[in-house]
Amino acid sequence: MALPVLTPAQRQAALEKAAEARAARAALLAKIKKGEMSFADLLDREDEITKKTKVSQALRAVKGVGPAKANALMEHAGVDPNRRIGGLGAQQRRKLVDALS
Repeated sequence: MALPVLTPAQRQAALEKAAEARAARAALLAKIKKGEMSFADLLDREDEITKKTKVSQALRAVKGVGPAKANALMEHAGVDPNRRIGGLGAQQRRKLVDALS
């Protein structure tokens, strides 16, 4: 499967859109890190930025959760390491929230 051929203007627009998405995701994770938003609140959000955020990134943003604990929590909840928040099932969400409370 070949990559689509983009004009320079289309390429620039795509780069800007990606940069905006990264900045929005970083701001969202910073809120969790500062304690302004809980992990449960994050899971309740329905916007595209939240849905496309990796569960492992979101867990590591929680105070006291590092890479090892995030992996253990995800394994306990049956969440694939590459899963994004939008792809979590109700049971997985509940298990993660319960484990963090």
